[in-house]
Amino acid sequence: MTLRVLSTMGLAGVLGEIGSRVEIETTLLPTVLLMERICAGETADVAILLADSIDALVRERVLMPGRVDLARSLVGIAVKEGAPKPDISTVEAFVAAMRAAKSLALSKAGASGLYFAGLLERLGIAEEVKAKAKIIPSGFTGELVRRGEAEIAVQQISELKAVPGLDIVGTLPAGIESVSVFSAGIFAASGRKEEAGALVAMLSAAEAEDIYAANGLEKLPRPS
Repeated sequence: MTLRVLSTMGLAGVLGEIGSRVEIETTLLPTVLLMERICAGETADVAILLADSIDALVRERVLMPGRVDLARSLVGIAVKEGAPKPDISTVEAFVAAMRAAKSLALSKAGASGLYFAGLLERLGIAEEVKAKAKIIPSGFTGELVRRGEAEIAVQQISELKAVPGLDIVGTLPAGIESVSVFSAGIFAASGRKEEAGALVAMLSAAEAEDIYAANGLEKLPRPS
């Protein structure tokens, strides 16, 4: 019987590798959209979301107690493979790069897109950047860059790495960086809690560290 997993897109690459060892059916969407579906009554066996969303679902008894933190994720930018890489080493350089870019691909519902929208406001460049932004409701912003529809993609590094044909420029510079924690929980309504727990154990095992690193994530140690 297949395990159902509702997961943030940031874990797409990791689930593709670790999840291949077991039979799973994965729905990949931004945490905001998954929370809407879960709050509307959708259930599964395992949820992988932002840590605070897991906590909220545990409080509502939708998930079993016992949040398992899996990885830290940083927001960054990417360009098409072989294209010039803008300087984003400092906040000043980053602002100049955003102003110079001809077009950007952003996610509307993803954690990176929500953070980036607020960041542009704080930096005072929201209007001029949004005027040349291509905003997608969900999915990988890197796909637009790969197809030549945008010059720069903004998203979690792990989501940028999930799209072939891109060069990762780097994470947002010190002072405006964004750190997210992705965590796992088991649905209270799951009829396969033991198998779900085994999948979470695989995802949080020390042996998986290299898989997380290869997918642009920093694996967090599981508490002993």
